Amino acid sequence: MNLRELEEKDAPFMLEWMHDDSVTEKLRGKFKEKTIDDCLSFIKASHNKEKDIHLAICSDEDEYMGTVSLKCIDRENQSAEFAITVRKCSMGRGYSWFGMEEIIRKAFEEYNLENVYWCVSRSNERAVRFYDKHNFHEVADLPENVLERYQGVNDLKWYSVLKGDVLDNRELVVGCRVVRIKTIATVDAGELSFFEGTHDVDFDIKRIYYISKVPEGVRRGFHAHKKLKQLLFCPFGRIQLILENELGREEIELSDPSIGVVIDRTTWREMLWLQKDSVLCVAASDFYDVGDYIRDYKEFNSYLLNKSGS
Repeated sequence: MNLRELEEKDAPFMLEWMHDDSVTEKLRGKFKEKTIDDCLSFIKASHNKEKDIHLAICSDEDEYMGTVSLKCIDRENQSAEFAITVRKCSMGRGYSWFGMEEIIRKAFEEYNLENVYWCVSRSNERAVRFYDKHNFHEVADLPENVLERYQGVNDLKWYSVLKGDVLDNRELVVGCRVVRIKTIATVDAGELSFFEGTHDVDFDIKRIYYISKVPEGVRRGFHAHKKLKQLLFCPFGRIQLILENELGREEIELSDPSIGVVIDRTTWREMLWLQKDSVLCVAASDFYDVGDYIRDYKEFNSYLLNKSGS
């Protein structure tokens, strides 16, 4: 995945999401009326970055997947409004989070901004749940010039992120603990990270394995364990971890070698490779046991139901 300038070849894909009701139903604007010429005009105008920055979110094959923006850039107050829209085919594949994370990083590191804010309709339950889950700050007071742009719209929930904020600081993902692996940094010589069984994780480590050489966009996993405990971390690249158990279904991106997730309850897991050749490492509490696996999703749900009723 990467961000780049919008190009003319992106226009047909832009028009695709503009005419897709499942994408635009919660968005402001008359997207159904847009034409290919409107898309081309927008792309041409995007090359002038004085007030707005619009970039394409692309796959490794350079296919347009969506647009991410910093709008109404205020150089004096060092702030901008964030916006993002992605094609339906890219939903659930990590493109939205990647685009958001990258444009916010650029806002602070490249464009010298201090604050990025945005709004979403409270009726857009999927978006509200996503932003709340990642602990973004809800904004109570906004400048008048910002509110004027949304005059007459009353059901908006506003968020912001400040320079220096950690974008995902959750401690739990559906009851599974997010751990900070001990890391020692050496100036100009990188970092060394380590963990010890029964000390840093609450189980003895009997097996370690890793998954590598996986293309971008591939999903693996699709199973749960009855008793096995595991620590999952990504020493290289970017992998989205999707976890589901009786507490719900959530995702977390593993991209920092010092961040891991301990799965110590019966939890369905899927791993989506956001970057080709990313490496997933797993430290497990026991030796391989085929009988401990649940590989059928219906069987997994039945197992949870029976477990809760016992």
